[in-house]
Amino acid sequence: MGVTVLIDGSSLTAAELLAVARDYVEIALAPGTVERMAESRARVERVLAYGASVYGMTTGLGQHKRHRIAPGEIELFNRQLIDNHRIGHGGSAPGDVVRATMVRLANGFAKGTTGVRPLLAQRLITALNDHERPVVRVLGSSGVADLAPLADLAHELFGDVPLQAKEGLALVNSNAFSTAFAALALTDARDLVDTISLAGALDMEAFGANVSILHDAVGELRPYPGLLTELTALRTALNGSRLWHDGAARNLQDPLSYRGIAQIGGATRDALGFALAQLGVELNGHQDNPIVVPGEELIISAGNYEAIAIASALDFVRIALASSLTSALERAMKLLQTPLSGLPGGLSEREGLMFGGLGAISWSAHALAAEARLLAQPVSFELATTTPEEGIGDRITMAPLAARRLAEQVSLGRRVVAIELLCSAQAVELRDAGALGASTARALELVRSAVGFSAAGTSYPSDVEGLVSLIASGAFAAVVREPPAWT
Repeated sequence: MGVTVLIDGSSLTAAELLAVARDYVEIALAPGTVERMAESRARVERVLAYGASVYGMTTGLGQHKRHRIAPGEIELFNRQLIDNHRIGHGGSAPGDVVRATMVRLANGFAKGTTGVRPLLAQRLITALNDHERPVVRVLGSSGVADLAPLADLAHELFGDVPLQAKEGLALVNSNAFSTAFAALALTDARDLVDTISLAGALDMEAFGANVSILHDAVGELRPYPGLLTELTALRTALNGSRLWHDGAARNLQDPLSYRGIAQIGGATRDALGFALAQLGVELNGHQDNPIVVPGEELIISAGNYEAIAIASALDFVRIALASSLTSALERAMKLLQTPLSGLPGGLSEREGLMFGGLGAISWSAHALAAEARLLAQPVSFELATTTPEEGIGDRITMAPLAARRLAEQVSLGRRVVAIELLCSAQAVELRDAGALGASTARALELVRSAVGFSAAGTSYPSDVEGLVSLIASGAFAAVVREPPAWT
């Protein structure tokens, strides 16, 4: 990626948004963007001159839609529109989410369909490049336009900017906050899904699993894209492993969490792939109301602030990810049980009392996985009561909550997978049954770079946070995407 991310309203990627939000890469308007915004603003001014009634531009909002705004009241109306929607609650949103929101909002302005002056986009860009830290409260948006958080953002960044017709509405009447939160959460979820895949391969090494489940025919006869990808990832991770040797499998059939590892991971990949495709549209799609129609002297009201497309996709991902995390937990728990693993109980260095191991880890593992599952409850079908504004606001999507819950689920998921990796690393070293695959050997190295072997006489590792941080850094996901060569 270059030194500067250029935005034009049509080609912003999740990777670019992430670079600006988390890595503080500079951002600028692409060539021709200022001219497009200026042309769009000129159309707004001409419509104003015609004296047409345009919702939120020459009229009030909601139940006040029948009231005309006098020309001398336009600036005051747009200022009060922001102030009246500062209805947020709770603590501040994460800094990277706020920065990502600023990127998405600027990109929406750059599209030239909101009708705002170029200086609004430039103000956002200047704030990003100067590392300004506006305070945006995280609670209070129902997802049908992120009014509350965007009003906070507008108050912080545009408090001294005289706003013209439609500009106050454009600053608050989009899903920039939901989209930004979703982009970061989905990116992190993609890393976690790859990490779960690698951890699953190390589980198979640790368990002495039957690799017949990875035969080419499995995917050829049920060609889901995610399943095909997961089969390839698992086979690649186990390249060079002794599991491929005749007689290496300890069981004719392993527990379902092992036997279905490719199908479960594949389904999660498909859900994630669908959501990322929806995100690609949301990053560059028009989310405002009304729309300044390109190439026409026309401004129309429409429901493009309706966020059900991304909200329901986020629900889908959380449901699928919950199954992956539950299965990861079950694979780890099987390794702790002698009748199933053939190893000392609790993965102690040797059988007996007071000999360390990881047996007690199951309690926290179950608690973490249970919390992650509870976050999978869909929120996009939540019902709204008819509002006082003559029943106009009778739809909500809870898109910000859908994204926030995914971010929380990923955070918990990293801890579940950290425990899974601790167990599989301990079991691999206790079993000492032969060569590992190139990628699974690398996974073992990464685990041991953060947490040592739990030897006899030791207690549960006190430095697990290092392993959680290593997972969050993408180190394990990188092994999946660029697997080491087997020699």
